[in-house]
Amino acid sequence: MATKAAKKTQKAQVAKIVQYEYHGVDKKGKKLKGDISAPSITVAKAELRRQGVITKRIKKKPKPLFGGKQQKITPSDVCIFTRQLATMMKSGVPLVQAFEITAEGLENQSMRKLLLELKTEVEGGNSLENALRRHPKYFDDLFCSLVGAGEQAGALETMLDRVATYQEKSEALKMKIKKAMKYPIAVVCVALIVTVILLVKVVPTFEELFEGFGAELPAFTKFVMSLSEWMQANWYMVIGFFIAVPFTIKYCLRKFPGFRDAVDKGMLKAPVVGDILFKSTIARFARTLATTFAAGVPLVEALESVEGATGNIVYKRAVANIREEVASGTQLQFAMRQTGVFPSMAIQMTAIGEESGALDAMLEKVATYYEDEVDNAVDGLTSLMEPIIMSVLGVLVGGLIIAMYLPIFQMGKAVG
Repeated sequence: MATKAAKKTQKAQVAKIVQYEYHGVDKKGKKLKGDISAPSITVAKAELRRQGVITKRIKKKPKPLFGGKQQKITPSDVCIFTRQLATMMKSGVPLVQAFEITAEGLENQSMRKLLLELKTEVEGGNSLENALRRHPKYFDDLFCSLVGAGEQAGALETMLDRVATYQEKSEALKMKIKKAMKYPIAVVCVALIVTVILLVKVVPTFEELFEGFGAELPAFTKFVMSLSEWMQANWYMVIGFFIAVPFTIKYCLRKFPGFRDAVDKGMLKAPVVGDILFKSTIARFARTLATTFAAGVPLVEALESVEGATGNIVYKRAVANIREEVASGTQLQFAMRQTGVFPSMAIQMTAIGEESGALDAMLEKVATYYEDEVDNAVDGLTSLMEPIIMSVLGVLVGGLIIAMYLPIFQMGKAVG
C-alpha cells in the first residue's frame, strides 16, 4: 500500500502541465478571458479562484491546426531564468512565487511550461535539486549539484546568484568562441557563392563573345571557361556537397567518438583559432572549479564536474588524471603540472591559492584573465580577417575579370 501511495505521489509530482483557456468574471462582474497552465482542470480552477476569477467556462486549449512549431529552450533562456530567480529570492520572494512571477513574464511558451512543471514539483514537496534533475536536457549535473549544495547549506539565494554568474560568464565565453569561428566560415561561404555566380552567369556571356574572335585564347582564359562549363553542368553537385558536408561532420561528431576526439585535438593545433580555444578551455576549467569549490563541494567531486565542463577531450582526460592524483593525496598544482597541458600562469596561481587557503579566489582570477585574453584574441582575429576578406574576394573576383578581359586586351594590342 505504501509503495502504491508513493508511486501515486511521484506521478502527481511529475504530472504534465496543460494549457487551458478560460472565460469568467471577477468580483465586480467584469468579463475576463485568458490562458492558464496547470496539471489538471481542477488545479486550474482552484488557481483561478485564488486569483479572484469566477470561472464560467474552461477547456483545454486546442493545438494549432498545423501543429505549431514548439519554441526551443536555449542555454540563454536558462541563464536568464537563473538570474531572475536569484534576484527575486535575494529580495525575499518565496521560491514557488518566484517561479510564478518568472513564468508570467516569459514569451517562450516552452520555457514557461518548464517553469510551471518545476513549480508544481516543488509545491508537491520535492526539493529544487530533484525537480531540476528531472530535466537533464536543460539543467546539467553541475547546475543541480550547486543548487543542492545551496539547499543543504540554507543559502539557496546566494548559491543561485553564484550559479547565475557562472552561467553568464560561460555563455559570454561561448558567444566569443562562436564569433571567432563564424567569421572566417562566413567569409569563405561568401567568396564561394560570388565565384559560383560569376562562373555560372557572367563567364558564359563572355564565352559567346569570344567565339566570334577566331583567335587563340590565353591559357588562363581557357582554364576559367572550362571551369565555368564544368560548373554549369555540375552545379547541383557543388550545392549538394556544401549542404552535405556540415551535416556529415555533425553526424560523425555525434556518432563516432574517435572522430570527435581527433577534431578536438586538431582544433587546438589550428592556427589562430587553436589559441582561442586553448585559452577558452583554461578559462572554463578555472571558472567551473572556482564556482564548485567555493560552493563547498569537495575538490575531488568538484574536479568530476569540471571534467565534463572542459568541452575538449584533451582537457577532459587531463582533468580525469588530475582527479585521480588529487584523490591519492597529490596537491592540485603538482597534478596540473604533470599533465603538461596547463600554462605556467594557471599552475602558479593555483599554487598560491593552495598555500594561502584562497584557491577559489585565485581560480576566479585565472578565469577572468583568460576570458579577457579570449576577448582580445577574438577582437584581433576580427581585425585580421577584414583585410583577408578583401584580399580573398579581390583575388577571386579580380582573377575572373582579368581572365575575361585578357583576350580583349590582346586583341587591342594586335589592332594597335
